[in-house]
Amino acid sequence: MARCCSQAQRMAACMAGRPGVGSCCGGCVATQTVLCPVSCHLSSFPDPGLVPAGHQRSVETVSFSPDSKQLASGGWDKRVMLWEVQSGQMLRLLVGHRDSVQSSDFSPTVNCLATGSWDSTVRIWDLRTGTPAVSHQALEGHSGNISCLCYSASGLLASGSWDKTIHIWKPTTSSLLIQLKGHVTWVKSIAFSPDELWLASAGYSRMVKVWDCNTGKCLETLKQGVLDVAHTCAFTPDGKILVSGAADQTRRRISRTTKSPRDPQT
Repeated sequence: MARCCSQAQRMAACMAGRPGVGSCCGGCVATQTVLCPVSCHLSSFPDPGLVPAGHQRSVETVSFSPDSKQLASGGWDKRVMLWEVQSGQMLRLLVGHRDSVQSSDFSPTVNCLATGSWDSTVRIWDLRTGTPAVSHQALEGHSGNISCLCYSASGLLASGSWDKTIHIWKPTTSSLLIQLKGHVTWVKSIAFSPDELWLASAGYSRMVKVWDCNTGKCLETLKQGVLDVAHTCAFTPDGKILVSGAADQTRRRISRTTKSPRDPQT
């Protein structure tokens, strides 16, 4: 079961997985092997929390908004639900995907929500409208299931797929900026560095790659110490450390040493 923490120390739990370190959002990861519930569990440490019910099948992704006020959930019922964290009330039901929703992430401004599906599309939902009928746009280009999503601080969006590629999009214009190729298995996790010069990606293998976001060049393939499938990766807030988590129930800290060709010169 994957759990994610918001900045306000709220926790959400939903999906199942192998023992080890699993999917993350909001900056915290932990897993246990359990059956997938059809609801999300919200708690505030150390108090027991809310259990918002509404999904008809298993929940596969949960994401907190940057302000910790909203939670998005998606799953095998092809639906995306937007919840108010404080009350556990469902705010909106977002319908449009044709297959299971497996990934989600809020934009930094909380104006938009990105969701990725096994229908091979990324959908950007505009949350600014005051009506339940939320407009959305579809980003197409992947030839496989969308497995992971990540917004950058400035609002760029990266998507990873079973087609072994990563796309970096400019959502405001629905344009594909760059395609990253090099993984030999499907892409399981992606993370922008805080300065947006780098993107880290974990494939369904024992390696994590680091990319130059401007050129699309793979700067480094990191294999040291990873004994099993690398499930997730994340940069520390200062961007100096890259952390990866694997199915061998271990974490790996990797110092950021490679200098990007496009880094400002000092």
